[in-house]
Amino acid sequence: MEKVHSINELDDKQLLSQYRNTQDKNVVAVLYNRYAHLVFGVCMKYLKNKDEAEDASMQVFEKLLTTLLQYEVNEFKFWIHTVSKNHCLYILRKQQSQFRNQKEMNKDFPVIMENEQSSPLDNANWKNAKLEEMNGALMQLKEGQKICVELFYLEEKSYQEIVDQTGYSMLEVKSFIQNGKRNLKIMLSQNNE
Repeated sequence: MEKVHSINELDDKQLLSQYRNTQDKNVVAVLYNRYAHLVFGVCMKYLKNKDEAEDASMQVFEKLLTTLLQYEVNEFKFWIHTVSKNHCLYILRKQQSQFRNQKEMNKDFPVIMENEQSSPLDNANWKNAKLEEMNGALMQLKEGQKICVELFYLEEKSYQEIVDQTGYSMLEVKSFIQNGKRNLKIMLSQNNE
């Protein structure tokens, strides 16, 4: 077996394991160098502004220092893409006065969107905190549930589009969405107790 001479030669899984063990920021720097272009590309796609995309990219990598210790990541490339996309969606929601899917979210996630009567600023901050809470809960779902829930609710894909994109059967997609939605409600209601 060949000896590895540098952390740059480690694969993503080895880097993630090393970071969890050592919390060495240089390990995250290697991941940053590998995936900065991907994160920036995702941020540009959603934010459509170079400066905002650069800021968002840096924020994503800053968050990695803590989130990589909280969550077990199997496929870093897919995971960082999802984290980047969710971060951009969070930014877009923060910039808007209302949520794009407020009606759907109110129906499906009443625990998240409880209506608290307060000043508009307090209400906006509360909603942003709830979005962060939901993002954390979403990351805890099983892989299939997480993918299907994100595609269905956040990207507004149809069942058939999700089947085509993921390769899951129609039955699996419907099951993942139903179970993922139920599990999110359970996790979020536990956080609010």
